[in-house]
Amino acid sequence: MIVVNTETIPGKRIKEIKGLVQGNTVRAKHIGKDILAGLKNIVGGELKSYTELLVESRRESMAR
Repeated sequence: MIVVNTETIPGKRIKEIKGLVQGNTVRAKHIGKDILAGLKNIVGGELKSYTELLVESRRESMAR
């Protein structure tokens, strides 16, 4: 599989387009929120501060 960010590849025929490729970065938000997220992880459920951080990181990576 050849992965490119152009519409054409010289000398090649494109058979299938998979769509947008995304990457994620993991960053620490705040030591206090990290501790609370760790406790929340024990009982289960969504870690909203990490979800927000993931969305922010994705936006930043798409803007680059």
